[in-house]
Amino acid sequence: MLSVDEARARVLSLVAPFGTERVALTEAAGRMLAEDAIAIRAQPPFAASAMDGYAVRAAEAAAGATLAVAGESAAGHRAPMALPPGAAIRIFTGAPMPEGADSILIQEDAERDGDRITVREAPAPGAHLRPAGADFAEGYRLTAPRHLGPREIGLLAAMNVAEPAVSRRPTVAIVPTGDELVWPGEHPGPDQIIASSAPALAARVAAAGAVPRLCPIARDTRESLLAALDAARGADILVTLGGASVGDHDLVAEVLGDAGLSLDFYKIRMRPGKPLMAGRIADGPAMLGLPGNPVSAMVCAELFLVPAIARCLGWPADALAPRLLTGILAHDLGANGDREHYMRATLAWDADGRARLTVAGRQDSSLQSVLADASALVRRMPGAGPLPAGSAVDYLPLG
Repeated sequence: MLSVDEARARVLSLVAPFGTERVALTEAAGRMLAEDAIAIRAQPPFAASAMDGYAVRAAEAAAGATLAVAGESAAGHRAPMALPPGAAIRIFTGAPMPEGADSILIQEDAERDGDRITVREAPAPGAHLRPAGADFAEGYRLTAPRHLGPREIGLLAAMNVAEPAVSRRPTVAIVPTGDELVWPGEHPGPDQIIASSAPALAARVAAAGAVPRLCPIARDTRESLLAALDAARGADILVTLGGASVGDHDLVAEVLGDAGLSLDFYKIRMRPGKPLMAGRIADGPAMLGLPGNPVSAMVCAELFLVPAIARCLGWPADALAPRLLTGILAHDLGANGDREHYMRATLAWDADGRARLTVAGRQDSSLQSVLADASALVRRMPGAGPLPAGSAVDYLPLG
């Protein structure tokens, strides 16, 4: 059986970066910037006041000096004249600096009487002034690839980039399988359960930057599975849930094989998630067959599907592996078995700022409540011995 790293490398080889598209800035949140964005104007585009007050020449604004108020500069409406000698121009936050002014006398430091002010406290040269281009100059680059969150969207707007180039998002078709499943809100029979993995996986796919497509539940017949696969037509990645083992009712490998699946591997040396399969359908999508147990499916999605989506979105190779961090155990932990084990755990921080991990006592792959309470997955390597409290362990944070 393959190791986790070997299996992930094989999965990543089945996908490739997609093309790019330009979208309106209002539609770019959550997308991946695919090409450098270049500012077409500086920010601020002119020298501006950072405070309400008076634009002055610092050399003329000594404490006790009296200056005539020659005009006004407001945001969006600069003063129509240069600053005359021995004068001040009333100015407001964000307004353009008048020609000739070199500092701002804040209004608290000025006493006004009609059209004249008396300086209470002299401003330093350049005080409360935002120079043109202080944030960024024309030609500034926001480099790709990077995730576009609210901060990046604001920066692109200030750069006057209305349509950034972003990676095309892959569509991930999700096909749950099994006679035992019904959708949430339906009425299960006495021997049925709710198809919980599919909506959970759709949420994770969306959070990773792809477009989920929930397909009908495939019953344990060839006809039903083929109908569900037909609903997945046109997707970039096909994910099946369950049906990939070797039982009499597990038809995924057989039916997909008849549909042109070239199977790359089946089974990995991992817990939970041993019955993982991957391949590519001829003239079709990459395929990932996740285990039916919900925890196994979600852990495998974190370790294999999310990196595959990241590759489709154009992330560099060194950013595709899950981000493992190091923490310390809050308690003793027994020896590991012969498979790489990803154990649900809760994460806390001690007084020294170190991550302390408490591994859940129950690790059965059907226990979704334990997964929901977890904030991390602690990784144990095959054959690892027992660890005392305080030992360092690798962990994967869960969002």
